Amino acid sequence: MAFPVTRLRRLRYNGILRQMVSETQLSVDDFVMPLFVIAGKNVRNPINSMPGNYQLSVENIVEECKKVWASGVKAVLLFGIPEHKDEDGSVACEHNGIVQQAIRAIKKEIPEIYIIADVCNCEYTVHGHCGTIIDGDVDNDLTLITLAKQSVSLAEAGADMIAPSDMMDGRVAIIREQLDLNKFEKIPIMSYSAKYASGFYGPFREAAESAPKFGNRATYQMNPANSNEAMREVKADIEEGADIVMVKPALSYLDVIYRVKNEFNMPVAAYNVSGEFSMIKAAAQNDWIDGDRVMMEVLTSIKRAGADIIITYHAVEAANILNKLK
Repeated sequence: MAFPVTRLRRLRYNGILRQMVSETQLSVDDFVMPLFVIAGKNVRNPINSMPGNYQLSVENIVEECKKVWASGVKAVLLFGIPEHKDEDGSVACEHNGIVQQAIRAIKKEIPEIYIIADVCNCEYTVHGHCGTIIDGDVDNDLTLITLAKQSVSLAEAGADMIAPSDMMDGRVAIIREQLDLNKFEKIPIMSYSAKYASGFYGPFREAAESAPKFGNRATYQMNPANSNEAMREVKADIEEGADIVMVKPALSYLDVIYRVKNEFNMPVAAYNVSGEFSMIKAAAQNDWIDGDRVMMEVLTSIKRAGADIIITYHAVEAANILNKLK
């Protein structure tokens, strides 16, 4: 019926009623906090482009995980900055690799926390690309060998989930195969299925010291203009054994998140990436926006689009706000 019988504002006048009819509810359980572990002792290097985030040595990342756990956020995503890099990322496969050390230390102090291990080579290679370089470009099939070894090593260290972010064709299949052969059939794979060649990764590359030394990543990460291609990528990863599929970045790709959720009805993760985080922080520091309000609006939009899991550097801040509302 038309106005004046239908008055949609009736559901907005009272705050309690607004909450009761809210279609999208953020929860602390939605969040994963990304963290950066670096070789050394007593290291706590501020990441200039990401206020409040640090490169942390093993003992300090344990303390950071305690704070994350205390906020109610139950999962972290680990990235490593090794002492030495090599040509193909083999250093990431070592038993005492930097992330492997961190996993063991964290699990010893906080056994309940859920640790997701990023699997990629860009932080571990001297050239900053995500795999083995042959004739000036990443060789897909050689890179798969390293990714599978890295995944098994991280599982052996105690990782609860493996998250390949390299965008090589076939990597989910070989990682699943090798995990199963090594009796890690219970370890799920969260694949960065639709990872775009985005300009929003700049602050992360400072944090992870992973900027490519030449060229770019357009031959393996996706063209931002394409969404149909993303559906093909997601479908391939599901067929290869992915348990959770991810869209990265989140804000400029809310339409892709929505399509993935609706077309596949799979658990969907979205990565609210470093550039998205840093823009909010920079604007808030200049008093151009209300930082907390915009943060919560952004996270709500990601969940409204269809994400079940939100990987975000805002995780602890957002959790603290949600905890106050209980």
